[in-house]
Amino acid sequence: MARKDKARGKAEEVKGTAKERVGDVTDNESLQARGKAEKAKANLRQAKEKAKDAFKK
Repeated sequence: MARKDKARGKAEEVKGTAKERVGDVTDNESLQARGKAEKAKANLRQAKEKAKDAFKK
């Protein structure tokens, strides 16, 4: 399950980065904000998984 959650976090991060860059290119502030929000959510998910891994050791 942990690998699946890690992969999901990375996929969300990539998706957020893509939205943010498209927003930059098109000058769309709403898309930029959604991209940043998705990246933040992904980073939280990845941090949670890293913390879980640290406590397993």
